[in-house]
Amino acid sequence: MDRSLEIGNVTRVQEFVLLGLSTRLGLRDTLFAVFLTLYLLILLENTLIVYLICSHRELQKPMYFFLGNLSLLEMSYVTVTMPSLLLGLWTGPYHVSFTACMTQLFFFISLICTECTLLASMAYDRYVAICSPLHYPLLMRPRVCLSLALSSWLGGLLVSVIKTACIASLSYCGPNVLNHFFCDVSPLLNLSCTHVALTELVDFISAIIILWGSLLVAMASYVAIGRAVLRMPSAAARCKAFSTCASHLVVVGIFYSATIFIYARPSRIEAMDLNKVLSVIYTVVTPMCNPIIYCLRNKEVLAAFHRTLH
Repeated sequence: MDRSLEIGNVTRVQEFVLLGLSTRLGLRDTLFAVFLTLYLLILLENTLIVYLICSHRELQKPMYFFLGNLSLLEMSYVTVTMPSLLLGLWTGPYHVSFTACMTQLFFFISLICTECTLLASMAYDRYVAICSPLHYPLLMRPRVCLSLALSSWLGGLLVSVIKTACIASLSYCGPNVLNHFFCDVSPLLNLSCTHVALTELVDFISAIIILWGSLLVAMASYVAIGRAVLRMPSAAARCKAFSTCASHLVVVGIFYSATIFIYARPSRIEAMDLNKVLSVIYTVVTPMCNPIIYCLRNKEVLAAFHRTLH
């Protein structure tokens, strides 16, 4: 890159070039149509869920409160990443300013960390509902639910401030080409021309705390739920409960597997094509599947939807 900004004797690039999801012209047109359809579908699904939860009193329960937060969250972080993905498919590689890149990174890290802790809170809610039903109204009273949701959102913001500040403070002397469809941690670390050990350590520790910590809470909750389900006397009840838990575990497993592989590593990732594929999984696939798994297969939500239609 020819243009640069001299700040304190350190040359820094003023913009990055995002290569996008694919550089093949024929494939880009097809992918653009596919991902635009998926983006609109994700927005429609999650908007519908938020509307149903807000407009029906019978859905104003702790479980649906968390599901409403999850839908808002997924609409937000899909909107952070999907427009740049679509723009790359429409125009090919394109330029993004340093400030815009760091802004996108900040919101993405904040929202992805929030989703991790929110999924753990949802798993804990289901654990209390199944394993301690008599104490559920006390343990999951509105104030507790609000505190868990706020902790998720504020915790994500705090982690994002620290990680984004570390990454933005690095020197980027060139090249300035990001082999990705949005500004993500690993591609930016790969472009830094200064020593990134401290930034990588901060990134790794935060990933361990947020990703592994929330995953352990979610897994412990589902293990306890599984044990409770096995003790149910009715085979039909066990099958129904296992079906629900299995669906939730698939979504949680896919999301955490992709994010942990990318972010909970102490070194920079070189296989950026694999990075892009995994990023598509947790930025597109899970937001599309979550409403179907968590809500649109739920009888109470379906009943509310039918009443809304009629």
